[in-house]
Amino acid sequence: MNFRLLVCLAASLAALNTAQTAVTPPARPNLLWLVAEDFGPHLGCYGTKEVWTPNLDQMARDGVRCTRLYTTAPVCSPSRSAFMTGMYATTIGAHNHRSHRDDGYQLPAGVRVLTDWLRDAGYFTANVVELPAACSFRGTGKTDWNFTYTGQPFDSRKWSDLKSHQPFFAQINFQETHRKFRAPKKADPAKVELPPYYPDHPVARADWAEYLDAATELDRKVGLVLQQLETDGLARNTVVVFFGDNGQAHVRGKQFCYESGLLVPMIIRWSKDFPAPQQIRPGAVDSRLLAAIDLAPTMLDLAGAPKPAKMEGQIFLGDRAAPPREFVFGARDRCDETVFRFRTARDARYRYIRNFTPDRPFLQTNDYKERSYPVWNLLKELNTAGKLTPPQAILCAPTMPEEELYDLDADPHEIANLAKSTQAEHQAALRRLRAAMERWIEDSHDQGRQLEPADIAARKGATKVDTAPAESTKRSQ
Repeated sequence: MNFRLLVCLAASLAALNTAQTAVTPPARPNLLWLVAEDFGPHLGCYGTKEVWTPNLDQMARDGVRCTRLYTTAPVCSPSRSAFMTGMYATTIGAHNHRSHRDDGYQLPAGVRVLTDWLRDAGYFTANVVELPAACSFRGTGKTDWNFTYTGQPFDSRKWSDLKSHQPFFAQINFQETHRKFRAPKKADPAKVELPPYYPDHPVARADWAEYLDAATELDRKVGLVLQQLETDGLARNTVVVFFGDNGQAHVRGKQFCYESGLLVPMIIRWSKDFPAPQQIRPGAVDSRLLAAIDLAPTMLDLAGAPKPAKMEGQIFLGDRAAPPREFVFGARDRCDETVFRFRTARDARYRYIRNFTPDRPFLQTNDYKERSYPVWNLLKELNTAGKLTPPQAILCAPTMPEEELYDLDADPHEIANLAKSTQAEHQAALRRLRAAMERWIEDSHDQGRQLEPADIAARKGATKVDTAPAESTKRSQ
C-alpha cells in the first residue's frame, strides 16, 4: 500500500470518526426553547377559533399543554430578566421596563443568567439567529434584560453549531405576535371572539384578526424548526419548550396585571431517548399554577445541575418537583414613559390586584400604545361619544380602584371587581390574597417600593414622574 493511499485512508477514517462524534447522542437531553413575543394562549389546542396552528397543536398532542403558566411581569424586559435568572425582576432591581441598559448595573451576588449555570454543567448554549436555508427566516436573538451582562451570555447564534455541540441549550425567539403584525390575512374579523371589555367594532375586530393571523404565521415557523430537528437527527434527544414572554399584545393585555397580561401558553414535548418525568404524558393537560421563573431551575434539574441557593423559581418537573404553588405573583412598574406600580397575587380561583398609583387613568399617556394599538384610541373616541358598555368604559375611567378582586371561575374576563363585595367568601378571598401579596413583597425584597428616580425615568422617556415612595404595602384587614 503506497504512502498516498495510506494518507487518504487515514483522512477518511478521521472524517468518519469526526462525523460519528458529531452525532453521538448526549448523555443528557438537549433543551430547546421556542419563545413567542406578546402572546396569550391563543392557539387551536387552547380552544381559540379563527387561528390555524397545526404544528403547536400536534406538539401538544405529543407532549403536555400547560394552562396556568404566568409570567411575573406583563412586559418583555422585566419578564425576560426574571425567567432567564429564575428570580423576580422586583427582587433583582430589573422591574422598570428597559432600565439599567447603560449604567453598568450588575445582578446581585449569587444571581446569574441560566446559560451561565448551564455552561458550568457542560452545556453548549445558543441564542439562535442564523437558521438553515430550509427554514427561510431568522430568529430575533432577543434578550432584552434590565441589567448589564459582561461577556457573552451565549456560545453561539448558529443552528449549525448545535449538532456538533451536545448537550445544548438553545432558544429561538419569534417576533410574529409582537406589533406591528405582518402576517398573511386568513382570520375572518366577523368570526373572531372579542373579550367583552373591547367594543364590538370593525376596528377592534380587524385588529384581533391580525393578531390571530400572526399566531398562525408563528405556528408555521415553529413547524419549520421542528422539521429541522428531525432532519438533523436531533428530535429524539431534545426537550422542546414553547412559551410566551408575556401576555397578549392588546390594550388590556401587555403592561397590565390581568390574566390577559400575564397568562401565556406553554407546551412541552419530551425527547424520545430519555425517560419522561411523571408530569409529562402525551396529550396531558397540566393545570398547576406555574411561574415563568420556574423554567430556569427546572432546566437546570433536567441538565443534572443543582438549583442555585438564591434562585426564587422552583422545579416543576421530575422527582425533585416542588409542591404545587398556592399562589403566583406579578408586578408592573414603569413602562416607557408611563409610571404605574401594580402588584398582583392569584390562587386557583381568584386574582387580587393592588394599584399603588390609583390616581392615574388606565389609559394614561403611552406613546407606544397610542401609535401601535388601534383600539387604544378607539376606546377614547367611543367613550367621548357615550358608545361604550359599562365593562368597556372602565378602561376610560380617570382613576383606578386601589384594590381589585376577580372570581376567575365565574368571571374569566375580570370585569366584576369584588373588592368591595360584602359576601363572606369574597371578603375571605380578599384578605387571603392581600396577605399573600404583602408577604411576597416583604419576602422577595421588592425594590419597587420606591418609584424610579425622576432623573433616570426621564432619560427613559418619562414626561411625568413621581419621586415620592409608592403607598405603604399594608392595608387594614
